[in-house]
Amino acid sequence: MLKKMLSFLVLAAVVILPANAELKVDIVAGAARPISIAVQKFEVADNVRAKDAAMMREVVEKDLKSTGLFRIVNHNAFPEYVKMHEMPEFKLWDAIKTQVLVQSKLSMDDDNMYRLEFFVWDVNGREQIEAQSLVASRKSARRMAHIMADAIYERLTGEIGYFDTQIVFIAETGPVQKRIKRMAIMDQDGYGMRYLSDEDTFVMSPHFSPNMQTIVFLSYYNDDPMVWSLDLDTGEQRRLGQFGGMNFAPRFSPDGTKVAISLVKNGITHIYEFNTETNELRQLTFGNSINTSPSYSPDGKKMAFNSDRSGRQQIHVLDLESGQVERITYGAGRYATPAWSPDGQFIAFTKIADDTFYVGIMDPRGRNEKILAGGWFMEAPSWAPGSRRIVYYETEKHVDGVERISHIRSVDITGQNV
Repeated sequence: MLKKMLSFLVLAAVVILPANAELKVDIVAGAARPISIAVQKFEVADNVRAKDAAMMREVVEKDLKSTGLFRIVNHNAFPEYVKMHEMPEFKLWDAIKTQVLVQSKLSMDDDNMYRLEFFVWDVNGREQIEAQSLVASRKSARRMAHIMADAIYERLTGEIGYFDTQIVFIAETGPVQKRIKRMAIMDQDGYGMRYLSDEDTFVMSPHFSPNMQTIVFLSYYNDDPMVWSLDLDTGEQRRLGQFGGMNFAPRFSPDGTKVAISLVKNGITHIYEFNTETNELRQLTFGNSINTSPSYSPDGKKMAFNSDRSGRQQIHVLDLESGQVERITYGAGRYATPAWSPDGQFIAFTKIADDTFYVGIMDPRGRNEKILAGGWFMEAPSWAPGSRRIVYYETEKHVDGVERISHIRSVDITGQNV
């Protein structure tokens, strides 16, 4: 997932904190009761398209509802319509058990830019707890709604929002025997999908850089499997280097100056680190085992990877300063594709046991394993900003001659709300 760099102008960020206990969502408890939130119909200036405002309200509501942390109050139950800069009649909202009220106004300034203002009210505390104003072009109206939802989510949970994010992935089309794989990108809610590669080049394993403007991926351009990078701003593609063997599974370091890759030499797969500033290549793993799927810790000091050095595919952690390697998984089955969470508290993984694939999380020492989802085939977990949700790839089982269907799904770290 990608936390996009904002091109919006935030004109105001006025927050009046309530004097009494803060309204907060418990995002850890899986069975937490959702907070009831009412999102009013946007006020619309005369020079604004009403359908844009209706779309933005719908996006905000869907974003918040999708977390499982919020219950959207039915519009027909609203007891009043509160205009911007007017105080709600809190007793009326109490009567329908609304905890949070959101007011919004969409207008257009003299430069033909959309201006979105919104206020967030804690009904129980009788206080305004968030007020912001955003300015962007009309074509960015949907993104403004995602940013608004992020602001509400962050204020009520204390966690980083992820609605204004994107997912880069491989889209497969065509018959099973002759799949066409193209790199694509879309918003986290599935909107606005577009292709980033053509049909003639086989591509795999795309990952974002920390600045979210570059993607590294495996490309079979001219039938030569090499790691390439793509600049999303300019569209420029370049090969990282000539490494003398097949290389794949690239991942950026947290500071964006290095790329970890799996490189096959003399029939053995090891993990190397390529410095994009000096063009130097450093070998990180050694021996006769297969080592792949590198993932840096958020501080850049360690790296999780999977290896069969113990006789079966398991996850190990490499200390990049000392070079010491520690095996962290010992459960039944095989473990693969580790992905370190942005906050450093978890490592997501794929587990294969009893002819079933699972996606789960554990702490960086391999303890407190928790399975989040299971199925016929699933892999490649990746984290949303804030470390609350994981996206992964799943393929349904082939049954009675019906072609297999693949999906991208997301799941909460509680294992709920798939």
